[in-house]
Amino acid sequence: MEEQTPSENTPQAAKAPESSPPENRAVLQSKLLAGALLAVVLVVGLYYVNRYWIAPAVRAQTKGDGAHPLAPAFSLTDITGKPLKLSDYQGKVVLLDFWATWCGPCRIEIPGFIELQKRYAAQGFTMIGISMDDSPEPVVDFYKQMQMNYPVAVGNDRLGELYGGMPGLPTTFVIGRDGRIYAKHEGAYDPSVFEAEIKVLLAASPADEVKDFHQAGRIFQDGKVELGDPATIDSEVPGINLTKLTADQKEAYKKILLSQQCPCGCKLSLLKCRQVDRRCSVSLKLAQDQMEAFLKVKSSGVATK
Repeated sequence: MEEQTPSENTPQAAKAPESSPPENRAVLQSKLLAGALLAVVLVVGLYYVNRYWIAPAVRAQTKGDGAHPLAPAFSLTDITGKPLKLSDYQGKVVLLDFWATWCGPCRIEIPGFIELQKRYAAQGFTMIGISMDDSPEPVVDFYKQMQMNYPVAVGNDRLGELYGGMPGLPTTFVIGRDGRIYAKHEGAYDPSVFEAEIKVLLAASPADEVKDFHQAGRIFQDGKVELGDPATIDSEVPGINLTKLTADQKEAYKKILLSQQCPCGCKLSLLKCRQVDRRCSVSLKLAQDQMEAFLKVKSSGVATK
């Protein structure tokens, strides 16, 4: 509560509070109550602005057969120097949180994740944090400041693409004991949303898919988790699937990209821009157009050099 400025009447009121008229006390109590309620409304409002500004409106969805893909494997080193492999958590329920220290809604969620780790770790649950910060230094500082009790590693663009891309943070995946992704939440959510899903998956067998799983929160078109294609992500031309080309055709296609400059302002060739800046949408679109044209020539039977 904000400190009030002393007045000449304050000492007398302190000595003989019983002499204050009842109506004055009632007015004072009403003002204090109104102030407290206003403070609560402001705090709650700030939380929900962060939550719903980024997160879509909550609604329940049911996933059918084949809608729960296996979570892409990854192997990183966490910020304490220990190996962090998703495969080491097989048989556990995992909440995989993509976040960043500069992301306000991400920071709001962290205390709730710490509590979930405390509450359910002994039952076969673990949090894993993947920071999308550019360097580990701010992550280490934040980790210590918040006393985070679960493994955290700094991710990269490739890992983000494997999980379908990260157009916004936080993005959190709920993975069952069977290694399948059951839910994806974009934006900040109340811990109770995750807790409800965790309880359902903890009760399931590692050998069985939970086909009648219900998720709280809007997710994907047709209710399916869209993940990245490793053949496209790990391509020699990032973002372009080259598996349908022969070795000679692959080299011919790369020469086409090498001969053209990317107009994004980088002053690099299309090929080089794709290789050094996976996020460049300009070079990606042009590389896709060139691949489409290349395949048409290929299908027409015209020789490519």
